[in-house]
Amino acid sequence: MERIGLIGAGRAGTAVVAALAAAGQPVVGVTARSSASRERAARLLPHVPVLTADEVCTRADVIVVAVPDDLIHDVVRMLPLTQQQYVVHLSGAHGLTALSGVPAVPVALHPSMTFLGEVISLDGVMFTATAPDDARVLVERLVKSLGAQVQWVADEQRARYHAGLVHGANHLTTLLTQAIDVLREAGVADPAATLGPLVSATLDNTLRSGHHALTGPIARGDVDTVAAHLAVLRNRTASTYAELARATVELAAADGRLDAETAARFGEVLNEHPARAAGEVLERDRTGEAPR
Repeated sequence: MERIGLIGAGRAGTAVVAALAAAGQPVVGVTARSSASRERAARLLPHVPVLTADEVCTRADVIVVAVPDDLIHDVVRMLPLTQQQYVVHLSGAHGLTALSGVPAVPVALHPSMTFLGEVISLDGVMFTATAPDDARVLVERLVKSLGAQVQWVADEQRARYHAGLVHGANHLTTLLTQAIDVLREAGVADPAATLGPLVSATLDNTLRSGHHALTGPIARGDVDTVAAHLAVLRNRTASTYAELARATVELAAADGRLDAETAARFGEVLNEHPARAAGEVLERDRTGEAPR
């Protein structure tokens, strides 16, 4: 078995390496600079010594670099790595370029999971990897030891891959937060309980059936209902609703659920609504510039 070392005791790195340790992989050291990192390392990796970066590299065969994305390149270039070692980062957006210029075999390995700083099962989680051919056996063995799955993405597609995850997961949090606020403004006492079953069913259906899972006023062609919604929504939520409604109209029209006339009526209602412009003005007033 390869000896694992961890550079940076952040949420993702500590959780992944703790899962590897639980699967029987020897973890020989971790770096932890802040008090929060030291506390996390003590809690999730209680039997792993906190060492300097040089000490971790001296003891490990596989060095997992779990630092903020923008620091990966600078950090790995300062590590005393050798050609016999593997250096792995956990960034979704970055590929092998972030690991360029070092002698160790580079691996970009991203788990499609959110981490909150606790021990977590990675059973069934999909890891997306980019690596040279001579690292594939190692990657597949480590991932499968977790009960997880691995898929391979070309280096030049890493940003596109990560954009899909962020759009589907992080932006879902934004969307649901806005929806909860709207329900609360409407006097709903427990917005989460109201949304929960509907969102869960929609998520399951969409993951299983894709765009065929679409329901609601746009799928039904209820133009007046959408107009009524836009009339009562405000600021950034109105802008979000209008932009997503435009995309939903395109989706429903493309698969034949909306005829051209109804799609055009939706377009008129959405184009007349000032939500998008108002949202841009609000953002410009706050920051001094238009959003990018």
